[in-house]
Amino acid sequence: MSRVHIIGLDDPRVDAYRSVTDPDLIRARGLFVAEGRLVVERLIAEGRYDIQSLLLSETARRALEPVLAALPPSVPIYVCEAADFRGIAGYDVHRGCLALSARPSPPIIDDLLATARLVVVLEGVTNADNVGGVFRNAAAFGADAVLLDAASCDPLYRKAIRTSMAAVLYVPFARLSNQADEWPAALAGLKARGFTIAAFTPAGAGCDLGELAASLGAARLALLFGSEGPGLCAASEAAADHRVRIPIDPRVDSLNLAVAAGIALHRLSRVR
Repeated sequence: MSRVHIIGLDDPRVDAYRSVTDPDLIRARGLFVAEGRLVVERLIAEGRYDIQSLLLSETARRALEPVLAALPPSVPIYVCEAADFRGIAGYDVHRGCLALSARPSPPIIDDLLATARLVVVLEGVTNADNVGGVFRNAAAFGADAVLLDAASCDPLYRKAIRTSMAAVLYVPFARLSNQADEWPAALAGLKARGFTIAAFTPAGAGCDLGELAASLGAARLALLFGSEGPGLCAASEAAADHRVRIPIDPRVDSLNLAVAAGIALHRLSRVR
């Protein structure tokens, strides 16, 4: 491994880390940021990502030393003082651990869905914690992929990766549509591939989740969730084969999105 000790905040060798708080700029450079020891450890262990470099405190370097040995010798490992992260990266990196990696090429939708039986579909979910939580649940309950619309948060945003406990790095995902006006056609495309679409809504008109689980059997299933505020658009609900609700105490308006997705995935994975 190539370990390089940084000398001062202005060391040009770590200039690539000075923009990590700007997700649009990082994405435009074809990169994503992995943050925290667990995430970076799993990034390296995946073995399929083109890791550009790491920026570590000495404590983090020692903790990750067994994993770092798996990196190609050409990947630089920059070591700085823990207090220097704010000056370099623009914020306090409490675990003293960042990595920059090239973004993977987007998968071909047909290839991604060829053998998929259970997928989660997100519409307008802009909250990184919710997106990360959905991926964590998808990994826990065996979903084959997560599909997103154009407005949903980038799964490779560092906060989404961290919240997912690195599940974003191994649960397959893709943009089902890159344009807002293509979304109804994208959902129709899922149905054409043989998926039954279950749109989750807090409205009382939906069928009970338990009833849905009992009726579907081994059908290919797409679980469609909207954001916690506006929810799903009318066209999406109209395109769905089922409108589904999770029964809760009437004193509670609705569930957190990631919680709802976890309950649905757990219930449906048990009967499949």
